[in-house]
Amino acid sequence: MTFEKQQSQQHTSINGDVCREAAVEDAFDNSYKEKEGPKPPRVMVWRNVVLMSLLHFGAFYALSLVPAASVPTLLWSLVCFVLSALGITAGAHRLWSHRTYKASLPLRIFLAVCNSMAFQNDIFEWARDHRVHHKYSETDADPHNAVRGFFFSHIGWLLVRKHPDVIEKGRKLELSDLLADKVVMFQRRHYKLSVLLMCFFVPMFVPWYFWGESLWVAYFVPSLLRYTLVLNATWLVNSAAHMWGNRPYDQNINPRENRFVTFSAIGEGYHNYHHTFPYDYATSEYGCKLNLTTCFIDLMCFLGLAKDRKRVSREVVLSRIQRTGDGSHRSG
Repeated sequence: MTFEKQQSQQHTSINGDVCREAAVEDAFDNSYKEKEGPKPPRVMVWRNVVLMSLLHFGAFYALSLVPAASVPTLLWSLVCFVLSALGITAGAHRLWSHRTYKASLPLRIFLAVCNSMAFQNDIFEWARDHRVHHKYSETDADPHNAVRGFFFSHIGWLLVRKHPDVIEKGRKLELSDLLADKVVMFQRRHYKLSVLLMCFFVPMFVPWYFWGESLWVAYFVPSLLRYTLVLNATWLVNSAAHMWGNRPYDQNINPRENRFVTFSAIGEGYHNYHHTFPYDYATSEYGCKLNLTTCFIDLMCFLGLAKDRKRVSREVVLSRIQRTGDGSHRSG
């Protein structure tokens, strides 16, 4: 049986209908072989080193301002954190990278706005790199190859030039679905302006204008500190969830089930499951359990703003557990 046929049979919508399209661009490619010989030299991107250093110094300073922030400002910071995270998890990740469900135009616009608030590259670039990550996971063609260590997979990959294989494989991906999405392309064209507005100005302006928070606190807490926390929560999926935890679905791959990452990244820490079944909209067999992103997508479907959630059948999950799991699986 071909891989495409197997995947088509496993792609079932939430109501049990078979979803015919099979997204193979995010499926691991066993045919890829790393080039023999010495690795290419590591080239630092000093601009990113300086900016990331300043960002984190600013975030540490912002922690000292948290006691001075009003309760509405702290609640607003939490709202901005969740919105930013949804722009990555429900948007760039589950919708645009893996096509695990379909979203209406209003929902796609909302998720694109949230994605700009998260400021982690535009949707097109994020989805392209993420598909490369899945297709060539833990190899030289993986943008944040966890085999190169925690620091590299967490933040170091942003501080150096990409490995040539990452660039080469990214150019060969089928990305017509992203190119055809007018919301994705609009955000890409206006990304810098959207980031300035949504990531920094709006989080700062709202508490200053509506309840008189000082601009200093409004900038550092809901804007800078919140942004830094969202970044690190996302990066933990690339680092911690590839190193620590159990592997109940496939013990032959590095991604793990990590509860801390699941909590901090609003549902993205069921990573062994996700890399085993990347086309499942819930990224977990447990539905909404510790998975705010899945709850959000379910709510959008209830409101008629989303549809066609792809789900792996229980039979397929159990079969995979028996065949390749590490024996640590616990139901529920």
